[in-house]
Amino acid sequence: MGPATLRDPFCFILAGRGGGAPSGRSVLEWPVQDLLTPRQMALADRLAVDGGIASLTLMENAGQAVAYEVTQRFPLQPVLVLCGPGNNGGDGFVVARLLSERGWPVRVGATCAKSDLSGDAAMMARMWTGPVERIGSETWGDFGIIVDALFGSGLSRDIEGELADLVAAINASAGHVVAIDIPSGIDGETGAVRGTAIEADLTVTFFRHKPGHLLYPGARFCGDVLLADIGIPDSVLDELNITLHENDPHLWSLPRRRADGHKFDAGNCVVISGDNLHTGAARLSAWGAVRAGAGLVTLAGNAPALMVHAAHVTAIMLETCDDGAALAEMLEDRRKNCVVLGPGLGVGEPARQMVLAALASAAAVVLDADALTSFAERPTALFEAIRQRDGRSTVMTPHMGEFARLFGAGGGAKTEKAISAAGISGAVILLKGADTVIAHPEGRAVINTTGTPLLATAGAGDVLAGLIGGLLAQHMPAFEAACAAAYIHGRAAQAHGRPGMIADDLPAMVPAILADLAVAFD
Repeated sequence: MGPATLRDPFCFILAGRGGGAPSGRSVLEWPVQDLLTPRQMALADRLAVDGGIASLTLMENAGQAVAYEVTQRFPLQPVLVLCGPGNNGGDGFVVARLLSERGWPVRVGATCAKSDLSGDAAMMARMWTGPVERIGSETWGDFGIIVDALFGSGLSRDIEGELADLVAAINASAGHVVAIDIPSGIDGETGAVRGTAIEADLTVTFFRHKPGHLLYPGARFCGDVLLADIGIPDSVLDELNITLHENDPHLWSLPRRRADGHKFDAGNCVVISGDNLHTGAARLSAWGAVRAGAGLVTLAGNAPALMVHAAHVTAIMLETCDDGAALAEMLEDRRKNCVVLGPGLGVGEPARQMVLAALASAAAVVLDADALTSFAERPTALFEAIRQRDGRSTVMTPHMGEFARLFGAGGGAKTEKAISAAGISGAVILLKGADTVIAHPEGRAVINTTGTPLLATAGAGDVLAGLIGGLLAQHMPAFEAACAAAYIHGRAAQAHGRPGMIADDLPAMVPAILADLAVAFD
């Protein structure tokens, strides 16, 4: 008879990323989009203990969650549990004990002797009655499963020397790797690799995700990420001053059309075109704005460019606009309430004048690509023009290269960079990438997780700029519009899901995503 599976009515999986929720477990139905830094997570633990929950109970529940996932996902096979000197190691001792009690062959290695452990980790180590071997860089034989309980999300130093050799041996092994909290070597706050890191197939974390689970390169090391409730009450969140979230439809509401509304109620998004040899990017943005639901979309540019557009579009309006003065005059019509500049615009003084004219208007403004690069040598002029808008919606959508031209390369977490840039510029910053970060000038930010490698294709960012513009035209606030557009953009690529996807494919996928969201959140 095989080993019994773990049964615990208390420990539920809240959310899964990658592999989803495992069979046989309950999935709790409420938003879990708060992200906690390691320091905030440590405070959450302390607040739970101060509220009467024993710290040993929290550790037991954490180990129980990991052991359960092992028994549910894998057949009976040898397990190696590698324990570090802190609470992460304590969790590992719980996993080893629970699996061993259920008949799994378990071997435990530790970076220190049992006698060197303290606190809850020492208590859990004493409850493990099997041998504990000191681990170095040697190969540990054949194990079907390796449980990484070396270091948690609070790792504050690089992994070097023999431990680095151990990580290399684990990564070279054929075993399935299950990480407790976060793969050892990944900074839980920034997602950075601290020297080297374990490549996990599954990560089980607790209470709330950490930024390092979502930010690259850390996200690449986590494998499937499951979030377990270990008994920390949600009430502790009120004391954590959380400013970082995972992008989620619970954070924003999409515009709704009134039964008696007309097209101008849904706004008129103007997209500024490049010259006649550079029209494609602006057209992609225009299609993004149309599919996002803007009541009207206008492509504006010089006459030769409009002749090219006229051969390609029907539902999009065309209007002549040769320079910044002409744009300023166009935007005196308050019905044109949003303008997207940058895709295919060209770099230089004419582009700068267009941008400054748009920023001087009452319209919401999306600045992308060439609109940003045109201010690479004069970023303060751009920021001053944005700050003079007195809070009128402005969104900047740089990739990392464009970001560096305006704000400098700098170090630190991507979230910190985006939040700092938003504060400096006064604009909402959407810093693109596999882990797109959207930051508000007031200091809050989200990390978008709907991205896919399919979006690494020319023109995808132009569609994103248009999606933002289409939502802004419908009077969505700038931060919410940027968050929603990033989420929808990724979902559209996921819905296409096939190699060979090009940016032109994305706008047509958007209506189905909007319909799904309308049903899910009606």
